[in-house]
Amino acid sequence: MDNPEDAAIFRPMEHDLIIVGGGLNGPALALAAARSGLSSIVLDALPGEIRQQDGFDGRGYAMALSSQRMLVNLGLWDGLVDNAQPMHHIKVSDGRTGDAQVFLGLHFDSAEIEEGPMGYMLEDRYLRRALKAAAEASPLIETRDGARVTAQVTSATGATVTLDSGETIAGRLIVGADGRASGTASRAGIRRTGWGYGQTALVCAIAHEKPHEGTAHQLFLPPGPLAILPLPGNRSSIVWSERDDRARAINALPDEDYLAVLRPRFGDFLGEISLAGKRFTYPLGLTLANSFVAERLALVGDAAHGMHPIAGQGLNAGLRDVAALAHVLDHAHRVGEDIAASNTLARYQSWRRWDTATLAASTDLFNRLFSNDNPVLRAARDLGMAAVGALPSLRRGFIREAAGLTGDLPDLMRD
Repeated sequence: MDNPEDAAIFRPMEHDLIIVGGGLNGPALALAAARSGLSSIVLDALPGEIRQQDGFDGRGYAMALSSQRMLVNLGLWDGLVDNAQPMHHIKVSDGRTGDAQVFLGLHFDSAEIEEGPMGYMLEDRYLRRALKAAAEASPLIETRDGARVTAQVTSATGATVTLDSGETIAGRLIVGADGRASGTASRAGIRRTGWGYGQTALVCAIAHEKPHEGTAHQLFLPPGPLAILPLPGNRSSIVWSERDDRARAINALPDEDYLAVLRPRFGDFLGEISLAGKRFTYPLGLTLANSFVAERLALVGDAAHGMHPIAGQGLNAGLRDVAALAHVLDHAHRVGEDIAASNTLARYQSWRRWDTATLAASTDLFNRLFSNDNPVLRAARDLGMAAVGALPSLRRGFIREAAGLTGDLPDLMRD
């Protein structure tokens, strides 16, 4: 072989999957693949001590019921349930507080479906540690912290990645789980479509005087949506969108001044509030990879798509990618197909790309429709919410959608 890169590819396969990205989706995929007898190496560019921090910092995820089922099927839920907060209600209001006495808007109640809570709130620290610990305990999974990929090569027979240490690793399939600025995608020549919203999310956790009763609130305000998501105890996670310049100014304020800006948006339905944990910001935009697959390569999670947090579906969409890819790989492996063959990966892309494009378009539309104070649009959207609220079958459809129970579910997300 004249080309040394070709020679590297023809090395014996060390792993079935080379997973680039050690956040949440990467270890989840490795665990899912291990159920099928497939081996993985998870390459995390961050040092291990950063992933293992166990102090409360306020970051949490709204896990749809389908995502919770996936954690059950991966054998993780028993170790997480004591720190999870069930979401029994979702209240959606247009520019108003969530005060039960004056509430006008949509109310989704999990009692209207048979499966139970629509989802659970789970802090980042618990989920991240559980995934990492389970991956490290699996004989089919190797994990590398502080391992940055600098190059990748694929061919009809295999794939290799090169680390910044100079080491090369061979496998059958490369999976990019390395975020919106995915190096895996860019090295494969996969371009992205998207745009910024001119909005920044301010993220924090608050302690409050009154119980939240397992209710998540979505308040649509002219600068952007405000989500109040219940955490265990009298605490809630806040995801608060503002215009970029305004968000920068708010985030620069001392804690008490920051709360003074939040309180009139928040209302007093939970009594007195105070900050709990750290404060974060991140810019909001839409980004969609033009392809989720390439030769011996697949993208999952934010590497494939990033969308507005208006529906709280970011992690849920990523886990659905993971479950769908694991489903496709499992079925290919069972019948003796090459798990990284183009037709195998095409099945994954056809399953997930349309769903994520539709979800991204929906969140984009909702953000544009609600992030304004136009009286005509306000009247139209309030009329639409009233219509949904008045039709039980339509309301149940929205509840099932929020719970992640619609569409063609992968095996891991079935009860």
